Amino acid sequence: MKILLARSAGFCFGVKRATQMAFEAAASHNGICSLGPIIHSPQLVKRLEEKGVEVVRNVDEIRHGAVIIRSHGVTSGELADISDRGLETVDATCPFVKSAQDRAARLARDGYTVVIVGENEHPEVQGIVSYAEGAEVVVVGTREDAGRIPARKRIGLVAQTTQSLDKLRDVAGACLDKCQELRVFNTICDATSVRQEEARELARNSDLVLVIGGFNSANTTRLAQICREIQPRVHHVETADQLEPQWFEGIETVGVTAGASTPGWLIDEVIRKVEGMSRKS
Repeated sequence: MKILLARSAGFCFGVKRATQMAFEAAASHNGICSLGPIIHSPQLVKRLEEKGVEVVRNVDEIRHGAVIIRSHGVTSGELADISDRGLETVDATCPFVKSAQDRAARLARDGYTVVIVGENEHPEVQGIVSYAEGAEVVVVGTREDAGRIPARKRIGLVAQTTQSLDKLRDVAGACLDKCQELRVFNTICDATSVRQEEARELARNSDLVLVIGGFNSANTTRLAQICREIQPRVHHVETADQLEPQWFEGIETVGVTAGASTPGWLIDEVIRKVEGMSRKS
């Protein structure tokens, strides 16, 4: 079998930065935790736990030491609680996420109804919502959701960094019908757009596509969805152990891509296993 690996598969800038900061912090601190998993890769989170980084779910669980702020960021309230407790922080928030938070805060200060394109329960979106304090905030996932927004004089629009540009355009179009003034900030990370376009190209040229990354990773799940729109034989896996030999029967070309939170070693393990199946067939 021929294996096609997407050029940008794996860590994006923000995730690479966050994991490097986390491992460095683990090596230099006795007693350190992360508020939520540092990135959406259970395998990497486990490696950090082995280095002494405990994952906590809320600020009340932090007793002492230092706390790592995950790449997705945290809410403004959580950040204030950390500061009030006098805890040392290692802020690994992705700069693109910080930009989205700042844009939402600016729109709120300027009196806009803030519309956020994203997944309501995602930690990044919850963080962005918190920075729009004082404003009316609506989270939408589709153009149809945006169409249900009541008419408002001024709407400001930002997006979860891993959303697609097409979805942002669709929602912006719907919002135009709902207001007299629309202000749009494109807060989508370039890495997301690049990976999604590579995924489309990979799906067009492969008999089967493997998408590697955490099942809790929004951007990885989106890559799998994009590939399925073109090539129905798509499998989203976290590790090489999840590969099934029958998937590859009669397959000549396997496309491989991975989410922005997927470590390189997991990609390498998947490719080695596919190569091993190819030699046996």
